[in-house]
Amino acid sequence: MDHLTIMKKSWGLTEKILTGKKRIESRWYKFRHPPWDKITSGDNVYFKDSGESVTIKAEVEKVLQFSDLNREKVWEIFEKYGKDDGIEPEEMQKFYEIFKDRKYCILVFLKNPQMVEAFEIDKKGFGNMASWISVNHIEVISRN
Repeated sequence: MDHLTIMKKSWGLTEKILTGKKRIESRWYKFRHPPWDKITSGDNVYFKDSGESVTIKAEVEKVLQFSDLNREKVWEIFEKYGKDDGIEPEEMQKFYEIFKDRKYCILVFLKNPQMVEAFEIDKKGFGNMASWISVNHIEVISRN
């Protein structure tokens, strides 16, 4: 499968993916949302910053899913995986405050990140607020 993830541009995480400072993409939810149970090793993840074109692709090395989280478990995940998720030590508390009440977490371990020729996407049918889209082939939502 191919997956498209839309990143919050102000967090500056796409550049960290390319430089190898961010080797995990995490998703935190109150309820199960894609890519929960839809992503596996060998899949491809395409990245774009909000309002920008898709420019990065990485392969999924492995996936970890956590459920029934509480604040203590969330903190443990941040302590163990935060650095590889691209979170600087001084940002740890800030991100913990954002995600401390989430019940589900997906950690997608990335390998072989690379630039791709920029392309636009069509999210029609996935919802304007969709920040993760899973499709059989990226061409399904590509507009180029």
